[in-house]
Amino acid sequence: MVPVDDGFVSIGEIVNTQGNRGEVRAVPLTDYPERFERMELVSVFRNGKRRELHIEHSYMHKRFVVLKFREILDMNAAKELKGWLLQVRRDDMVELPQDHYYLFQIVGLEVFAVDGQRLGKVIDVLQTSANDIYVVDREGPKPLLLPARKEFVQEISLEKGRITVKLPEGLLEL
Repeated sequence: MVPVDDGFVSIGEIVNTQGNRGEVRAVPLTDYPERFERMELVSVFRNGKRRELHIEHSYMHKRFVVLKFREILDMNAAKELKGWLLQVRRDDMVELPQDHYYLFQIVGLEVFAVDGQRLGKVIDVLQTSANDIYVVDREGPKPLLLPARKEFVQEISLEKGRITVKLPEGLLEL
């Protein structure tokens, strides 16, 4: 799940240095890692501290994004950034196509069946190769695992804070 803080959204996490010239290696926490190539400024956040850094250049290397910041001059300074989150303001997020949502927008929504029965609240989203799975906290021993597929999810209303679903037969008995 992508962490959110004070109107900021995390799009990556710095995990190590890259070389000895102050570059850092980051794991992207976004479906759009190419966004780093267009960015000039990013916010870094850790333990309640935030700073703005200017991106000199970036490139993909295996599953990582490698970034060079103007303010970070050498490997020792880059080491200090290990564990920091790369964040952007919500206003700077990539605009999604209609009927597509960020994970943080789904988590926390109330889930109702088409007949009005409250099923619970989304507490997590599992990403699988086939489709996302909404983890719905409900009364009972196990959470409800709801496939995020059009035949089941009838409506998502961020304004109302709810998702309306048509459950597959037998799903509530699991």
